[in-house]
Amino acid sequence: MAVLERAIDPAGRSRRVRVAPRRRTALPLALLAPSVAVLLVLTGWPLVKLLVTSTQHYGRAQVFGAPPEFVGLENYRAVLGDTAFWQVLLRSALFCAACVVLTMTLGTLIALMMGRLSKGMRLAVSVGLLLAWAMPALTSIVIWGWMFDSQYGVVNFLLGRLGIDAQGHSWLISPLSFFAVAALVIVWQSVPFVAFTVYAALTQVPDEVDEAAQLDGASAAQRFRHITLAYLRPVLRIVTVLQVIWDLRVFTQIFALQDAGGITSRTSTLGVYVYQVGVAQGRFDVGSAIAVVMVVIMLVASAAYVRQTLREEQP
Repeated sequence: MAVLERAIDPAGRSRRVRVAPRRRTALPLALLAPSVAVLLVLTGWPLVKLLVTSTQHYGRAQVFGAPPEFVGLENYRAVLGDTAFWQVLLRSALFCAACVVLTMTLGTLIALMMGRLSKGMRLAVSVGLLLAWAMPALTSIVIWGWMFDSQYGVVNFLLGRLGIDAQGHSWLISPLSFFAVAALVIVWQSVPFVAFTVYAALTQVPDEVDEAAQLDGASAAQRFRHITLAYLRPVLRIVTVLQVIWDLRVFTQIFALQDAGGITSRTSTLGVYVYQVGVAQGRFDVGSAIAVVMVVIMLVASAAYVRQTLREEQP
């Protein structure tokens, strides 16, 4: 069925014209079908299995063939009524917030710096960032662990040269210094992603818009606030959401540092806590309930971004 739309003729008069409707084809759905099928297999089925396990009594006996017993929301009541879970959740939220703020700030500053560097220096900085980004998390923990070693670490050695007696000092015994080391490692590996993403977005900012604002008398701070940030805001929003999700479920760095000498009961975050309860203790049902709560928290954290994206896409 034809559709009437308003158009402007060469004389400048507005009139209605008949436009043929766009034909809808199944080609877009066919192109999306393979990726959707892979997502359903790799993500959908494990999530369904996680939800089912969280409503059952499922321990080591069930792993070896004993039938699970349906218990409804009992596992969730056990998790939400446990003070240890709320302590871990608060600890994880504070640690995640600190890491996200540091990562986004440093990554954005490095991206702005890369935009002002010469081609050779920009290449050198890019190579350094890529090396930090490409290094496996466990390998980076080993390297940083050597640097903070209580006897032979370079950090204690440099502090000694500065007149601070740090010989034999362990950075992993105190929860505060433990999370400082963990944040250093996580931010060090997360900054490259933010820097590259923001730098790519900066290259899309039109130079003529910035030059026009400069000719109008806008200061550098005003141009950055009203022009650069306006173009960067969608990128910063999605990168921030991704950093929140990644830092909230961090596992490898915390687990490896705990194994290197950290106090487990005072330094566990949500990702490690799920492993400790669900795998180490064999309480797969309670561990699944904690994991489902983590998924809900991440969905809530992503809701603001999704809502804003849908609002911007509306005509």
